[in-house]
Amino acid sequence: MAGPIAVVVGAGPAGARAAERLVASGLRPIVVDEGRRGGGQIYRRQPDGFRRPPGELYGFEAGKATALHRDFDALAGRIDYRPDTLAWHVYDGAVHLARDGRSDAVRWDALILATGATDRAMPVPGWTRPGVFSLGGAQIALKAQACAIGERCVFLGTGPLLYLVAYQYAKAGARVQAVLDTSPYSRRLAATPALAARPAMLAKGLYYTSWLAARRIPMLAGVTPLAIDGGDHVEVVRVLDAGGRERRFDCDAIGLGFGLRSETQLADLAGCRFAFDPLVRQWLPETDEDGRTSVARVYLAGDGARILGADSAEISGRLAACAALRDLSRPVADGEVAGLRKARRAMERFRTGLETAFPWPARLAAALPDDTLVCRCEAITAGELRRTATAAGAPEVNRAKAFSRVGMGRCQGRYCGLAGAEVLAAALAVPVERVGRLRGQGPVKLLPTATEIAP
Repeated sequence: MAGPIAVVVGAGPAGARAAERLVASGLRPIVVDEGRRGGGQIYRRQPDGFRRPPGELYGFEAGKATALHRDFDALAGRIDYRPDTLAWHVYDGAVHLARDGRSDAVRWDALILATGATDRAMPVPGWTRPGVFSLGGAQIALKAQACAIGERCVFLGTGPLLYLVAYQYAKAGARVQAVLDTSPYSRRLAATPALAARPAMLAKGLYYTSWLAARRIPMLAGVTPLAIDGGDHVEVVRVLDAGGRERRFDCDAIGLGFGLRSETQLADLAGCRFAFDPLVRQWLPETDEDGRTSVARVYLAGDGARILGADSAEISGRLAACAALRDLSRPVADGEVAGLRKARRAMERFRTGLETAFPWPARLAAALPDDTLVCRCEAITAGELRRTATAAGAPEVNRAKAFSRVGMGRCQGRYCGLAGAEVLAAALAVPVERVGRLRGQGPVKLLPTATEIAP
């Protein structure tokens, strides 16, 4: 391949716009996509043969989704597009890609990681019962499979996605039994000045809640989850309302989610330096304002760097591409970079508002009953984690992992890591940043045992 080799991992809003900007400067980047077609999770496309109009799939964002799809598809022939491909490791100056039973090592001159985000999970007693889905999983069912997770759905957690998914399900005809938010309503009022930095986005959120309220769908704020009950399938969710009264909601499916977590494992494997972000209580890779990391010619874009949403992801994808081009001695106008930085500043303020309005409920981890599963892959309970701190003397999460296998399963800590850290910190009576973060390890996702690894 002539010229510098630029690799973009991810084909959502950030990855698509990064690739587009690289192409505009004469490069032919390799674009790695776990999905079948570009769009990412937020703008996930429906399967071949499905004909639902964009307005039904993406709501207010239909125009942005179709524009991204159109622009990405127009890059055909000018990018080396690799769909259905997993980037499973980064080491020794190469990103390792697996597809169709074979893994290849690709060296790069610039690596842009646009890896997106996953649901942030907080365990609830009974959350492993059949019928409990993540909010992202509930969206995938609706968008990509044209089906609902159940007939009588409850949505439990916190964050704007909670209300969006409930709205999407109710709009599609599902019976939404309740929307149960762990964040108190007072937090939203306190966050209003910061949320007003993006009035259009604030208006959309108000529209979703007003629409649900107009249909008399119960919406409770400040709840404390007690349990998800049932036999072979979920039947009832029990919570304490803000007044301390127990409330029960019959259901046959639950969408569960407490915001999003940045997908940072490839950045970790690439050797990027991390710092604790107290706003979101997560360890995130350090970047400059254009996406440069502590590792030369490795860049982050979109929600994989920090959760700012699809609009910001498009901007940060372009910024990361501009940074890479400059580092490859390709011309980039100062005005272009300055304009992109300015456009993103309001989104940073809005992010602060969202995290203020819908905080991660760390208090719930400390109160989990000992028999509650925290790590589903390895069946590790909250009590076992606490014993690693008290009896085994684990001072941080990686030592707890060695003692208990928490985070050692197929998800590699994606779903248990943050909650597990909170349980451990509470047991040790230290701030959560003191217990550190789970170190990444390849492969970041499972590979078939028959995968042929290229030398």
